[in-house]
Amino acid sequence: MESTAVESDILRRVRTLLRELDGHHPACQCDRGMLRWTLHKKIDQNPNNSSVLVRILVKELERAERGDFRHYIIPLLHTLMYTLIKAPCISDELCGRVYDFCKKLLTLPKPFCTIGLDYAIRLKMERTAPGTLYQRMVISEQSLKSDPYPYQEKIFIFADPELLSEAICNALVTDTKAAQVSQSPRACMCYVIIHAMQAALGEGCDVSGLKASLQDMPMSDVEHWFRQVVVAVECAGNEASADRSQHAARLEKIYCAVLSSLQAGNAPLGGLQGTPLPNPNISFHLWTEDDQLWKELVLFVRPLSQSCEPDCLSQDLDNFEIQDIISDCECCEQTRFSVLSTDSGIERDLPTAVEEPFSPCSAETEQSRLHRKGGIKKKPSPLENVAFLQAGCNGPGAKPPVKLQRRPGIPPVPAVPLQRLHTARIVLLGDDRILGRLAQAYHSLRKRETRRVFLTPRLNLQFYYIPVVTGQPNTLAVTDHAATGQEDLCEVAGYLGRADPWYESNINTLCHMIPKLAAMPSSPSKHLVTDLFITDVIAYYVRMGIQPVCFQVYAVKIFFNDPAQEPAEDVFLTELRTHVQESISRRELIMTKKKMTLDGPGIDLTVTYRKAVVSNRAKELAMSLRATGLVMKAIPADEAEDLVCLNVTITEIVRINNLSGRSFSAVANRLKTRNIKIRSTEQRPFMVCLDKDSRRAYRNVISVEVSPCLEPSYCLQKTRTMKFNLHKTEDVGLVKYMPKSLLLPINTFAGVIQ
Repeated sequence: MESTAVESDILRRVRTLLRELDGHHPACQCDRGMLRWTLHKKIDQNPNNSSVLVRILVKELERAERGDFRHYIIPLLHTLMYTLIKAPCISDELCGRVYDFCKKLLTLPKPFCTIGLDYAIRLKMERTAPGTLYQRMVISEQSLKSDPYPYQEKIFIFADPELLSEAICNALVTDTKAAQVSQSPRACMCYVIIHAMQAALGEGCDVSGLKASLQDMPMSDVEHWFRQVVVAVECAGNEASADRSQHAARLEKIYCAVLSSLQAGNAPLGGLQGTPLPNPNISFHLWTEDDQLWKELVLFVRPLSQSCEPDCLSQDLDNFEIQDIISDCECCEQTRFSVLSTDSGIERDLPTAVEEPFSPCSAETEQSRLHRKGGIKKKPSPLENVAFLQAGCNGPGAKPPVKLQRRPGIPPVPAVPLQRLHTARIVLLGDDRILGRLAQAYHSLRKRETRRVFLTPRLNLQFYYIPVVTGQPNTLAVTDHAATGQEDLCEVAGYLGRADPWYESNINTLCHMIPKLAAMPSSPSKHLVTDLFITDVIAYYVRMGIQPVCFQVYAVKIFFNDPAQEPAEDVFLTELRTHVQESISRRELIMTKKKMTLDGPGIDLTVTYRKAVVSNRAKELAMSLRATGLVMKAIPADEAEDLVCLNVTITEIVRINNLSGRSFSAVANRLKTRNIKIRSTEQRPFMVCLDKDSRRAYRNVISVEVSPCLEPSYCLQKTRTMKFNLHKTEDVGLVKYMPKSLLLPINTFAGVIQ
């Protein structure tokens, strides 16, 4: 009777979750966005109900497929997989039903087939070696040392202190720190051991005895058994002929060995017990420097503590000398930055001693060889020097640094290809303005990687976005008649919510919830809500949000009224807005008033553009008009729009002659384009604002050119190719297969559902 009541309660919660996807929001608005969280928390309180929830979700998935309710499938599948990862034990029969359903999704269009294939691969591994998904998630998120699975992940939360209030920033710092308090490496290793044993042995596992035995062990023994369990699970998961029973027998031997200090089998079995899934490694950053994102990523891939003193992280990175970086670094002590060559390049001139291994040069010898006078001593950032970046090459999958030697007849040893063992998950908090900063930083990072590749072969970079809006927007005051009402600061979040209902339900609801939680007075109940809810939702988002939505980044070249001033180059993601700039001098003011009396408000513009069409056969068009301003929107108004282009709205001033005299009216002139040039013909300057951010406003602008931003690596490769193909304008060779445009991917749960 009790099991029937539990099943009915879980089914009611799942159906309520589905009704919210249809737009039927709960009566209590404070519950909106918390239905998924409360469902998983209820299962965490009683892990024995995990199988009940999985069984219900499978039935609902099968019903959604039969009834053609496709918008239910991905939310239900994510909820099911998250439950399955955290569950202590799921039967092979139930996993098989989920696996068969995922294979059915392969016949559907994207993103259903993509998500179905990914989850089918994971489930096949989980069926052979139960506990694999939990184990890999904990190892990577906690950066536990493991040779069979050497991957590491970290979540970086970036917030702009000028866009979010101090209370919100302080609350997020407190929450992220509190989430890491009880997560020691020893505790996480014990979680992996216990979960693997319970997933393989089921109710035959004495969880209480296992916990007691691990608690009494020294750290070295815990690490030993952790390595044994990881090897057993990874071997079973990667073997094509592995069997679930063989895996269980292998883990049972380890289980008996761990319990050898106690009398195994004498203690009564307490049934299935839940194993906590530790919060991921989260760091919170106030975005105050333009290159801060790149610096944090370099430190993640190659921490300063591995190449110099650990205290370097707390000091100003730009104040270090190169010698300060490598003084205590064993891997850099033998590295020579430059060597005076006396080699003529002729093989017969080589001394016989060249065949002998080089002996390390002393400091006095090096100093006598290299002497510099009259230079200005520069203090480079430690993250910029070549020695620091090369020191990052001695990790797994890379060759250790060696000295260059010249030996006749011996070919060079081929370099071992690097592996992307690190995953950085960048979570942006704020509105469209912080996404504009992200586009700038991402473009700068790609240009830096084109000049000197370091992060690209080692790091998997993922972007996530959580909208947060507080108070009145601090944006540029706009007198554009086309802009009606308050400016929408969350266009990207609105687009992602329309494209992915699960993102709308779980993430967009945080837009106003985070400020409310931050404004709550300090109390035990407040900490109970914020420490669990905000951290859990961020963790759920980065764990299950695997489908990117790519946004085109646009490049803008700005020419100024002063010919001596160099043109400015920038990028934007969401919007470019212009309006007439107020006249400065008295003479200009008088001339402007006379012009406005005759021709109306605004300035005369020449607009040259290529009309965006599906056939991509557009010709260049030009028009002259008088306008008060224009807005270029890069975010599509409809998620089903396939044409990637700018939606330009020009507020044109039209003169009307009638019996009562001359009058003027404003008309919205709309066009779609990818490339556009705007120039003021009367040399009157105007103002340009990018991504709704008043800090990115340009004054005294006379001309603007906008086009899709090209991938820096594509530009470099095309430049090299053109040197050998001077008369060919189309892409040839490797350039044809390289991504041409710079796209910013932001992960959601489903991508774009058509």
